[in-house]
Amino acid sequence: MNHTLWMRSLLAACVAVLLLFPLAGSVYYTQLFTKIMMLSIFAMSLDLLVGYTGLVSLGHAAFFGLAGYVLALMSPQYAAANLLTTLPAALAASALVALAIGLLVLRTSGIYFIMVTLAFAQMLYYLFHDTKLGGGSDGIYIYVKPALSIWGWVPFTLESKVVLYYFTLALMLAVYALLRAVLRSTFGRALQGIKANEQRMRSLGFATFRYKLAAFVLAGTLAGLSGYLAAMQFGFVNPEILSWHQSGNVLMMVILGGMGSLAGPVLGAFAFTLLQDLFESLTKHWQLLLGGFIVLVVLVLPRGLFGLFEYLATLRGRRRGHDD
Repeated sequence: MNHTLWMRSLLAACVAVLLLFPLAGSVYYTQLFTKIMMLSIFAMSLDLLVGYTGLVSLGHAAFFGLAGYVLALMSPQYAAANLLTTLPAALAASALVALAIGLLVLRTSGIYFIMVTLAFAQMLYYLFHDTKLGGGSDGIYIYVKPALSIWGWVPFTLESKVVLYYFTLALMLAVYALLRAVLRSTFGRALQGIKANEQRMRSLGFATFRYKLAAFVLAGTLAGLSGYLAAMQFGFVNPEILSWHQSGNVLMMVILGGMGSLAGPVLGAFAFTLLQDLFESLTKHWQLLLGGFIVLVVLVLPRGLFGLFEYLATLRGRRRGHDD
């Protein structure tokens, strides 16, 4: 079995485990894995910028939080909002804000890009924190989860934890497939070329600003999808979901799992959240343990945890070739 086939088999096995997990897992872990899959979408969206386009953003939580607020503001107080209206509205809001921010921040690069994205995210943070637009620092509760309603017919609601789990899993797999197709296209190849050498891509006739802007908007929209799902699951939004801490956490997931590989951010989201859950149960100083683990991974595994799996797959292939 070659390297590629082995990795595909491993990914297929992981998907099979996720499909069967609610049948054996407890309610707590079903909810925890739902949260992790939402964060996986968030991490994949950021990896499109960091791992494939070379744009390190510290303001990605702005789009995550904005979509959550759109859901909260559009939801009736004691009734289910319609999934068919709130989800497109949340994604559209994230896309439009990403377009507006991208038109400005993409004129910078390096440390300036990092700081400007952080500044815009903090502007949105204080917009919701210091005004009554989103309930101020107290935030807004979402008492009833959205339901799919088609002219009065409701095929399903997301109140059930198992239904929400499978809905999130389906969206995570759809986002993975979408980004895989995008990155295999000419557009995706151009983004990777821009990361490697933007000047050369520009000299070859590529409108690099447009490519980066398109990637920025797509990443912001997918981050909004994750934020919508998170607001729906937790039933609550407050300004903290737009803060730099949230952007820092998702960046750590990407680094931990491995930048530039779609499966890496997913693995990073699972590792980061499960380790946080474990360390919190052991000590109140769990941040120290988690931070130490991430530093260790960065020092020992430059390509992240997914790089370790790739190395083991390559080593296995060499041994089989040697035996043959």
